[in-house]
Amino acid sequence: MPESASSVIASIAILDDDTDFRTYLEDFLKDEKLYEVSAFATPRDLFAHCEEHVPDVVLLDMKMGEASGDKVLEQLITRWPVLCVIIVTGYPSLEDMRTTFKLKVFDYLAKPFSLAQLRQVLKNAVDAYGLGKSPQDRLRERLGHSIKMLRVERDWSLKDLATQTKLSVSQISAIERGTNLPSIESLLAISKAFDKKPSEILLGIDF
Repeated sequence: MPESASSVIASIAILDDDTDFRTYLEDFLKDEKLYEVSAFATPRDLFAHCEEHVPDVVLLDMKMGEASGDKVLEQLITRWPVLCVIIVTGYPSLEDMRTTFKLKVFDYLAKPFSLAQLRQVLKNAVDAYGLGKSPQDRLRERLGHSIKMLRVERDWSLKDLATQTKLSVSQISAIERGTNLPSIESLLAISKAFDKKPSEILLGIDF
């Protein structure tokens, strides 16, 4: 556990049957003082941990003797769909990457990788998942991003959406940037503009 709980930005679980490598990763991440770190040698131990405390990120080894990394990954994604999973393996292949990315894996680290590479991948995950931010911040950002994607799909400008909703361009811009949450009235107007129910937009943000 990092020395100061206030500095923790994410909880990370490591699953790797290689004792030396698992300890190496665990020690490095704890020394970063940014993460709450737990390490496991078997899928059963990882699943038990997730039942009690779902981590933000799982570093998952794909080659673990009798344990199939593919099956572990499938169970993780099915049981805890909000997990950020980063594959770690010493046997990378293009086909493996294609298969695992189809299962909503965030990224892929091929052994041997540098500590700088690990730092960067974790930073990318923290940024992408809004880790270390309050639930309100994450909700604003994800909802704003979802609305922006709906607008882009229609090939609408901010002005086009403003015309459809009778909201100001500055209001919509602030919502899309995640600066402001839309009011109930604004969300209803935005949903109507996209011919969707508000619940459809909210369900689409995976929050």
